[in-house]
Amino acid sequence: MGSASFTSSLLVLLIMICALAALPWVLKRWQQRQQIARTGSAASAQVLASVAVGPSQRVVTVEVGHGAHKTCLVLGVTAHNVHCLHVLGQPASAQPAPTPISFSGAMAQAQETVQPPQS
Repeated sequence: MGSASFTSSLLVLLIMICALAALPWVLKRWQQRQQIARTGSAASAQVLASVAVGPSQRVVTVEVGHGAHKTCLVLGVTAHNVHCLHVLGQPASAQPAPTPISFSGAMAQAQETVQPPQS
């Protein structure tokens, strides 16, 4: 009977290890579903690339929007602020003179163009 007890204990231990390993995946999926339920759509921003240029400075390429309204932004990110350096797909000469634009303002503008029609 000692061998059966050892086998059942080992089986329970393996089940617990598998459950702990699957927990982060389950939590991530649950958070995505909660976000979709709140906003009505999946996340509209995705980091494509990130390059460190200093101890607390990065250049990040972000894709925002859905479908035909996708836009790639090149952002300068520091510990205190975020600046839009370039909008990919637009020639540098076609861009207006650099004006301070906030990341939240750019995201809000991108999300306005992607809002699904309300029924």
